[in-house]
Amino acid sequence: MNPSTGARVAAFFDLDKTVIAKSSLLAFSRPFFQEGLINRRAVLKSAYAQFVFMQSGADADQIERMRQHITALCAGWDVGQVRSIVEETLHDIVDPLVYKEATQLIADHRDAGHDVVVVSASGQEIVTPIAEMLGATQSLATRMVVADGRYTGDVDFYCYAENKAVAIKQLAATNGYDLAQCHAYSDSATDEPMLAVVGHPTAVNPDRALRRVAAQQGWPVLTFSDPVSLRARIPTPSGTAVAVTAVGLGAVAAAGVAWYGIRRRRRS
Repeated sequence: MNPSTGARVAAFFDLDKTVIAKSSLLAFSRPFFQEGLINRRAVLKSAYAQFVFMQSGADADQIERMRQHITALCAGWDVGQVRSIVEETLHDIVDPLVYKEATQLIADHRDAGHDVVVVSASGQEIVTPIAEMLGATQSLATRMVVADGRYTGDVDFYCYAENKAVAIKQLAATNGYDLAQCHAYSDSATDEPMLAVVGHPTAVNPDRALRRVAAQQGWPVLTFSDPVSLRARIPTPSGTAVAVTAVGLGAVAAAGVAWYGIRRRRRS
């Protein structure tokens, strides 16, 4: 809430490389392998994809290819099994990844009376529990279609690029946010629509393309570089809260497979 105008204010945070130091999509490859959802080859390729992501990010074409592979890989997965895996491994996976600077910024917004919303292209089954641990008000994420307790391989809503701005506008209309007074934070040029839709955009650990846009638009630039133990700073949520989130869509491995293949084709 803005005390001078009475308008509701929100701060929208991208997740990967803005709040956490790695790709949330790729981080869960090992537990999905251990439970038999993916094979060893996919785990290795996921590790390679994580390295590439950390070095250079991914362009729109790579992201779209990964999305296609992810949905194909997850088709038929049992929702209950995925939820169980995420619940059991969430803290071990996420705990070392959260930027201290991000948690402080989130706390500052909450102290100012602002809602905090995590916005990510990762599956809601990963994003929702991370957002809850961060103390966020809510989250916006990719939603997969489920039928008879299994993922169909179809996407209900892909929370990426322009769609992030669409989701933010819809949430603002529902919650009464004044977007001109809202804040947004992201590292990627693909999130330019999300940043442009608010009155106070900020580039965090920006890729080269976003750094250029930020310079042109006069947007502030922040550098987050200090991952800290999330468990030590934020209370553990209940098992029920985590269970509501699931499929972190080991999208993980799929993303690794797609990315690895793209790189190999380009080299050859």
